[in-house]
Amino acid sequence: MVRVTLDYLDATKYGIWLTLSSFLAWFSFFEIGLGNGLRNKLGEALAKGDYTLGKIYVSTTYAILTLVISAVAFIFVIVNHFINWAAVLNTDTNLQQELSTLALIVFGFFFLRFVVKLIGVVLFADQRPALANFFNPLANLMALLVIYILTFTTKGSLLLLGLVLSALPVLVLILASIYFYTHDYRDIAPSIGSIKLKYAKSLLNLGVKFFLIQIAGLVIYQSSNIIIAQFFGPNEVTVYNIAFKYFSSINMLFTILITPFWGAFTEAWVKKDIIWIKGIIRKLLYIWFALSVIGVAMLVFAKPFYAAWVGNTIEIPFNISLSLYFYFITFTFGGVFVMFINGVGKVKLQMYASFIGAILFIVLAIALIKYTSLGVVGLVLASIISNFYGIFLTPIQYKKIINNTATGIWNK
Repeated sequence: MVRVTLDYLDATKYGIWLTLSSFLAWFSFFEIGLGNGLRNKLGEALAKGDYTLGKIYVSTTYAILTLVISAVAFIFVIVNHFINWAAVLNTDTNLQQELSTLALIVFGFFFLRFVVKLIGVVLFADQRPALANFFNPLANLMALLVIYILTFTTKGSLLLLGLVLSALPVLVLILASIYFYTHDYRDIAPSIGSIKLKYAKSLLNLGVKFFLIQIAGLVIYQSSNIIIAQFFGPNEVTVYNIAFKYFSSINMLFTILITPFWGAFTEAWVKKDIIWIKGIIRKLLYIWFALSVIGVAMLVFAKPFYAAWVGNTIEIPFNISLSLYFYFITFTFGGVFVMFINGVGKVKLQMYASFIGAILFIVLAIALIKYTSLGVVGLVLASIISNFYGIFLTPIQYKKIINNTATGIWNK
């Protein structure tokens, strides 16, 4: 996708697209944590075989999220008219009209995707992550084919690129929702009669904690492109993202392996299967170590891989590759324990630590960029340091919870 998109556009326009895409993540907090709240609550209901309660949770989540996102979309359509996207993205003012139209297309489909992607949450809660994670690759494959055709039939257009990459994931999710709610999940399919707003409190009590964690996470993990664009320009966004995508394959592999265990940890915790939980955590740490070794090999062969992947027109400094390697290794280490902590819903400490980390990230990122010669590497180092919860606190919290010694904030 990276190579084909670069061929279709150029490094500057591709950087503009990446930066604009980063803004989408900032709007994801309007989900107010309902997806993760549903994931845990529906998982508990399914573990107990209570499909009536499951249907209520699903229906109520769809109803609340539809109302919230509709209001947000309406406000955005009005506000978008007054946003100077050329200034926001630090690019040519002649692109303002095109960028404003692009924003309407991209954000419009993004808001619709908010609601239709809940089918993935249902699949996760039912411990079917392979299916839940199938939709994005399918949409990406379809988009890749369409963009490849566009390289021969049209001149590089941000509008066409945005339409393809935004509309296809929504189409896939709509078709998946229709299929699963008429087949596998007829018993818990959303319906107006099953909307019970009194159950919203239990969804939101947990969901709001996840919501606040997501906001802090957005600051730490999704603002990098925006900061780089402002300090260094769209070209550097492209350089950073090529290295980021390369080393993010470590996280991708790890996520494929670890994702099923959120729902599994929820079920095991409900059934008090502590021995199984300990065994799985130990095995996941072995896998993490193996991926760390693979990451070293990736670092060694990074330069020739970049050349084969995107050609020699874009130079990726070694220090960016090295810093991103450490970023993903530390991030995935914490992910082992975070998956368990999220599964059992003990996320209050994570919530507070995430907010401290978000503030720390902004301060460190700006300081390291402005007052050192580290450049983009300074931003990556700020991300690593800000993840102190995942690196240091999650192993401690896991041991306290699993050994039944967690008290106070460690157990909330």
